Amino acid sequence: MAQNLNKPATAFSGSKNAVAAVRVSSVRQGIDGDSPEAQKEQIERFAQSKGWAIKKYFVFLESASKEQQPMQEAIDYCKDPDNKVDCFIIKSIDRFTRGGSLSYDLLKTQLEAARVSLIDIYGIISSNEINTLEHLGFEYKWSVYSPSKKSEILEAERSKDELRDIMTRMVGAEIRYTKLGYWMRMPPYGYASRRIETAHGKRTILEPHPVEADHIITAFKLRAAGQLSDSEIATKLNEMGYLGHSKRGLRRSRSQPLSDNQRTKLSGKQLWRMLKNPIYAGISCEKWTDYNPTKCAFDGLVSIDLFNRANHGRRVLVDHGGGHISLEDLEKQDNSRASQRSPEFPYKKLILCPKCKKPLHGSTSTGRSGKKYPAYHCYQRGHSFRVSKQELEARIDDFMGSLKLSDDYVDQYLKLIDESWDEVRQQYQAKVDFLDNKASELQREVSSTIDKIKVLSSPTAIKCMEDELVRLEREAAQVQAKREEAEVQRPADLAETGRRLKHIFEHFDQAAKKLMCPAKKARLFGLIFDRPPTADDLDVRTAAGEVFAGVNLLFQPQTAALVASGAPGGTRTPDTRFRRPLL
Repeated sequence: MAQNLNKPATAFSGSKNAVAAVRVSSVRQGIDGDSPEAQKEQIERFAQSKGWAIKKYFVFLESASKEQQPMQEAIDYCKDPDNKVDCFIIKSIDRFTRGGSLSYDLLKTQLEAARVSLIDIYGIISSNEINTLEHLGFEYKWSVYSPSKKSEILEAERSKDELRDIMTRMVGAEIRYTKLGYWMRMPPYGYASRRIETAHGKRTILEPHPVEADHIITAFKLRAAGQLSDSEIATKLNEMGYLGHSKRGLRRSRSQPLSDNQRTKLSGKQLWRMLKNPIYAGISCEKWTDYNPTKCAFDGLVSIDLFNRANHGRRVLVDHGGGHISLEDLEKQDNSRASQRSPEFPYKKLILCPKCKKPLHGSTSTGRSGKKYPAYHCYQRGHSFRVSKQELEARIDDFMGSLKLSDDYVDQYLKLIDESWDEVRQQYQAKVDFLDNKASELQREVSSTIDKIKVLSSPTAIKCMEDELVRLEREAAQVQAKREEAEVQRPADLAETGRRLKHIFEHFDQAAKKLMCPAKKARLFGLIFDRPPTADDLDVRTAAGEVFAGVNLLFQPQTAALVASGAPGGTRTPDTRFRRPLL
């Protein structure tokens, strides 16, 4: 955000009203380097020499390389006609923006539209304009240009290149030192940063925070004991005076007390996120280490053993000696396995329990004789429901076999395919015609070039024509390759494809039964319903003429016995049920 300097701006007598902006890339640079006060002093001397009055100062303590340029606030002020600004003064282009020529041009164009001149104290930006048609008494947009525009663009690009060089050196060094075990970021809760002399120069390490470290150590010990839940541990830490806050990065000194509106209570989920961070065991595992566990150049708050016990084996650090440490994240492995549908129970979570209407789970129990009994079940909600895997999947096969695609849907879908196919054929033919014409044109140019070579006598001219001939032959070869590729991609015969699709649509029940892959059959099963069915909804043999109302309107029962009724409490005929337009 921009702000006015505390020191009032000096007004100079003159005919122009000016606005000035100063910028530094960081708070540290503003304190130690090219400070706002130093830039303001230079701008004031420049304005005084011109006799201009500076109405307002804008100060930006942030980078000018962002996508949202910080100078935009000052430019918006200049664009307001009520402010009556004539010129916008900056120290130099690199203090205006480091976003390159594009950002510079966008910002300056806004000022030009508001008839505000952009001026730097080094004189690179010129307000002079030249009309190339002035001697004829005419003026167009394209005939008016600024002689200094090229110099300004070059300076803006130089500023961007300088930013790239600075960031490459700085971030590259931070990545290197992070891999060596030092710390380059804000200290996490429980730590304080300290600069020390090392073999790699003066570097930053982490050390226990005098207050926060006790909270972290206590949390690890309580979680390792396993007697309290995460929420209970979080409540205990809050009672101990947990110093959490919502905007930690804005506080300059962590030794200063927090106000009540800054403090936040620790939750069980936040505690879990903190305690699974290996930095508390003195191990860094982040993007700059390629997510490989790296031993830090400082001790952790807890031992590796306590870290593993507190995480209950879900995240395990293993010290192999010699500085080699590995992190086994069993939590991610379990999540990745859970995201895949089990081939043994492909329909779990697709079918609901008829008692509680919650998704069924699947598991295999073993009898006394050692025989396996796979089943879908629901046990954990105060009731018991169990159906064998074989029986439920037989119900599913019967239910899918009792359905067929709506005739209206089949006809409209085939019509849509026919229309789309015509468009594909037209696009293909247009592409082929273009390539054929291009090939013929290139062949004519090749023949013409050969004829020209025959009548030339100058070695230089012959060499130029030979180079042109090589280029034409190369381009002709590329066109020929594209033509051959297009021939391979020729659309298939729609008549045969349409017959096969129509057969599949009309015999949906048979096509569904032929799917041997359980996962594919389960995905198809899930597409049939607008809302998940219960296990009892799928039993067509005991449905007493009723059909589950959650079936998508694209499907309809094949047997007359299943058509009579729709949702419980009312009847629906097939005509009223499928009368809604499909396309």
